[in-house]
Amino acid sequence: MKTRIEGHLRSFQENNRNRGRLLVSCPDQPGIVAAVSNFLYEKGANIVESSQHSTNPEGGTFFIRFEFECENLNEKEALLEHDFLAIAERFSMDWKFTYAYKVKKTAIFVSKELHCLLELLWEWQSGDFTTDIALVISNHEDAKDIVESMGIPFHYIPASKEIRKEVEEKQLQLLEDYDIDLIVLARYMQILTPDFVTAHPNRIINIHHSFLPAFIGARPYERAYKRGVKLIGATSHYVTNDLDEGPIIEQDIERVNHRDSADDLKKIGRLIERTVLARAVKWHLEDRVIVHENRTIVFN
Repeated sequence: MKTRIEGHLRSFQENNRNRGRLLVSCPDQPGIVAAVSNFLYEKGANIVESSQHSTNPEGGTFFIRFEFECENLNEKEALLEHDFLAIAERFSMDWKFTYAYKVKKTAIFVSKELHCLLELLWEWQSGDFTTDIALVISNHEDAKDIVESMGIPFHYIPASKEIRKEVEEKQLQLLEDYDIDLIVLARYMQILTPDFVTAHPNRIINIHHSFLPAFIGARPYERAYKRGVKLIGATSHYVTNDLDEGPIIEQDIERVNHRDSADDLKKIGRLIERTVLARAVKWHLEDRVIVHENRTIVFN
């Protein structure tokens, strides 16, 4: 299984060896699009996709994502980024070039509930996720056989709040050893410490089984049932040190009614969780998300 996926990734890298992306945020003002477009043109790049957004044309913040093709891009990366500094300074930009052929390495954290993990593995197996799932870390062994059957390293690290520091030291070392770019919490039912979160800013994606900001924290379906809600949902967000309050990437909902028990809500919710998390991860992998303060701009 792993060999077939590696073949797909190599094919993707070859087909996208000249594909680059540029994400920009800056104070809104005239001339931004023209300046960046002209810069890419002068570097021999052809823009194949462009999306933009302004919070307010007068005094707001401007966001733009370019995707482009440029011959021999891997040889031009350093010069491209160096020469862009002049434009970035002129417009006071926060900016980032990324390159499609540099496939991101992903680590998945999971506990006992496996539906979100399975969805991610299916997307990866089918080629819809262009990433190297380098390892899976869990505080339970329920996922071990499934993960290892796909050729992915599985690391079982029992966790609890009493030994959280020692656990995270092991986890952080694994993330460094595997050179991880993205961490996905696929129903990993442990709270991360501030040190862990700080080490990976805007690189940890969580799925919360509620339509935030409703029912933050534990047991949201039980609380939703007691409240008699008519809609349930799920939220995928970047992890910050404020519990379930990080920048939201994606959400979805499903209608329920008085006939549905708390267990019914959980079953319905699992379907929503799977798709919401998968979409958020896919958009991150494709560099379609810009974090601004505690919000996201998602060019999907």
